[in-house]
Amino acid sequence: MAMFQSVVVGTDGSDTAAEAVRSAIDLAKLCGATLHIVTAYKPRPVRAAGLPDEFRDKVGSGSGPEAVLEEECARARAAGVAVHPHTGTGDPSEAIVRVAEQEKADVIVVGNKGMAGVRRVLGSVPNSVAHQAPCSVLIVQTT
Repeated sequence: MAMFQSVVVGTDGSDTAAEAVRSAIDLAKLCGATLHIVTAYKPRPVRAAGLPDEFRDKVGSGSGPEAVLEEECARARAAGVAVHPHTGTGDPSEAIVRVAEQEKADVIVVGNKGMAGVRRVLGSVPNSVAHQAPCSVLIVQTT
């Protein structure tokens, strides 16, 4: 039996997140695990008033996060890893923890950016995940 069967990682398109995803792909491949890639964003209110009807549905569609998510999933598939995308709105650390709980993850992979100094005290994504995680957390050196 593999040590890790379910691996969760978050991405927001940053270099740190991309490095965490690369490490999560390597870990999933090594263990034969399923990879769950999560992206979450806080929706911004968009005013559609005055726009022609054909454009209203396009406003605020969130194509940015979905594009990043699909790119990372494609990278995992290319490495031969079974991958499932998860997208949502809200706090990224809460979304990562929620997916880890739902998927009964064995490990969450996060980058270390924001772990030191003032940001650590105020609560960065890796710090929040480490404190709320229902499983082990692998903090990847990305800085």
